[in-house]
Amino acid sequence: MRRPSSKARAEAIPAPAAESELDLAALGRALWARKFRILAVTFAAGVLSFLAVNMITPRYKSEARVLIENRETPYNQAQGERNMERDRTLLDAEAVQSQVQLALSRDLARGIIRDLKFAERPEFNPNAGGSLLDGLLGLAGMSRARAPMSDEDKILERYFERLNVYQVDKSRVISIEFQSQDAEFAARVANAVAEGYIKLQQQAKQDAIRQAGQWLAGEIERLRTRVAEAESKVEEFRVKSNLYVGPNNNSLSAQSLGELNTQLASARTKKADAETKARIIRDILKSGRPVETSEVLNSDLIRRLNEQRVTLRAQLAEQSSTLLDQHPRIKELRAQIADLEAQTRIAADKMARGYENDARIAAAQADAILVALDQQKKMSGSLNSQDVQLRALERDAKSQRDLLETYLSRYRDTVARETPDAVQADARIISRAIPSTKVHFPKKLPIVFIVTFGVLVAMTGFLAASQLLRGEVYRPVETVPALAEDEAPIAPAMPRTAQQNYAESPRAGPLTAQVRAMGRGVVVVTRTASEPSSELALDLARELSEGGAHSVFVDLDAETAVSRKAGAQSGIGDLLLGKVSFGEAIERDPKSRAHILGAGRITPDIAAILSADRFSIVLGALAQSYDHIVIAAPNLIGYSSASRLARFTRGTVVVTLEGNSDAGIAAAETLRGMGFPNIAVVAVAPEPDPKVAPEVAAA
Repeated sequence: MRRPSSKARAEAIPAPAAESELDLAALGRALWARKFRILAVTFAAGVLSFLAVNMITPRYKSEARVLIENRETPYNQAQGERNMERDRTLLDAEAVQSQVQLALSRDLARGIIRDLKFAERPEFNPNAGGSLLDGLLGLAGMSRARAPMSDEDKILERYFERLNVYQVDKSRVISIEFQSQDAEFAARVANAVAEGYIKLQQQAKQDAIRQAGQWLAGEIERLRTRVAEAESKVEEFRVKSNLYVGPNNNSLSAQSLGELNTQLASARTKKADAETKARIIRDILKSGRPVETSEVLNSDLIRRLNEQRVTLRAQLAEQSSTLLDQHPRIKELRAQIADLEAQTRIAADKMARGYENDARIAAAQADAILVALDQQKKMSGSLNSQDVQLRALERDAKSQRDLLETYLSRYRDTVARETPDAVQADARIISRAIPSTKVHFPKKLPIVFIVTFGVLVAMTGFLAASQLLRGEVYRPVETVPALAEDEAPIAPAMPRTAQQNYAESPRAGPLTAQVRAMGRGVVVVTRTASEPSSELALDLARELSEGGAHSVFVDLDAETAVSRKAGAQSGIGDLLLGKVSFGEAIERDPKSRAHILGAGRITPDIAAILSADRFSIVLGALAQSYDHIVIAAPNLIGYSSASRLARFTRGTVVVTLEGNSDAGIAAAETLRGMGFPNIAVVAVAPEPDPKVAPEVAAA
């Protein structure tokens, strides 16, 4: 796009010199020309490896497997032992690894070596006849023999080289592998290790049980003496203090107190009962009502009087049907009935007096019992201190007796489990080793293939590296020529200020279109002296965000610090020093959708920023998150570390003042030599004048 302008356009920047790149086709041709050399060396390596593996005596491997588990039953386990807790301790990962180390015991190894006569086998005893491989290594000065060792140590070393014991992944199974030139012997050794491991466990358990029995026997003898002494002290103190024991192991004083309390409660109950009955009868007599309480009705006298009264009332009723009220017979019957009622009330009154007498007797008994109880309490109080001492002696005797009984029970259990048949190892063989018909070492075909392929790759890499070092496989790179002067894109006039008119400002309009056409990447906006490059970079980031793209403005120009005017606080300096995180350092631009990574509260110089270890990490993270990264930088000429920034840069803008385009073009040439690509020179008016257009020269 071209715009007319009254100002002279900046001169175009010349294209850089031609570069070179790797020519893969030329490298392939060079390797193909040397194919016979590569194949000859590869074939020789294959033949030598084949001969070597055929000279090695084959070895066979046999495997036995042992399962770790608690094999004790309720009939042969220790008395009172908690199986769940013991299983948890026995079967955890650390315990299984400990069992692996037990199978690798040197004591077990010596027994197996002696029983299976390892010393008579040349593959384990060098003095019985060395192997061909050892002879060849000895001739070449590469013998595996080290410091002088005894025959037993040499056999042990060979034994452990061939033995492999490990825990099967995610299980409680131990695998025991052994390698030997004799397949049958390898199986015998693997089975012998498994059986010897189980015998070691049984022997360890028997030793522990035997030691426990001996210790318990000694403790039981001492406890018997102490129990006898404690019980004799209890009896002597009881006789001395007159603290005899009655039924239910209660002292006589306590028993007497209990009986007196019972008698006192009974007397008080009788008194209350008699007083209640007498009061009820008195109340009935005073009210004139018939006496019909159960106590009165149950009296024989009153029962007979009531029967006579009923008979007379029946006769009165019978005679009243034929005789008048004033008849002598009627009067006689009524008089007899009245007399019977009076006798009944007199009898009830006698019963009330009897109950009152019973109440007084019960009260007297209660008073007498209370006096006796007080006397017994005083007597018991004098015996309390002695009773406390007696109970202390009894507790001590009881604890000693309980401990003795516990030890006796444990001792009987221990003696019963001392026999070898009663002790079970915490493991059992689940798979015995059998002679293998398959050679374990050497794996001839894999070894020959790996050696041959490795030599082929190494030879190819060596020849390729030699060609690269000679520089014979590179080709020149065609560079894109720079735009001619009449083809240079021109940006509209760019006044230095007028930040408040950003929405209508044409400061970066054409430049924005060029950056969008360039695609995603980093754009560096720099200056030659004191030009307003940071303002241009901020406007460019803002306009790029209007099209829906994600853009961020990075302020590396600490001299102008435009980001602070836009409201940014934290920034690149704080982020590089690790004072803040990305989320805290990047802020939202209040005037657009762009983000701002400001200069920060801590503002190191541009050299420190460019050489910081985390600078490349920060740029890489921004490139992953944003479409456009617009960086405002001061004059970068003279900073060797600026090449780190150039590797991330996709486009470069050099800002200069109108009338000073030569300085801008010279700066662009220098930056191109430093590795900055796609450089454009933008000339801006020295004074705010919207009619004056900047001139852009693109390289």
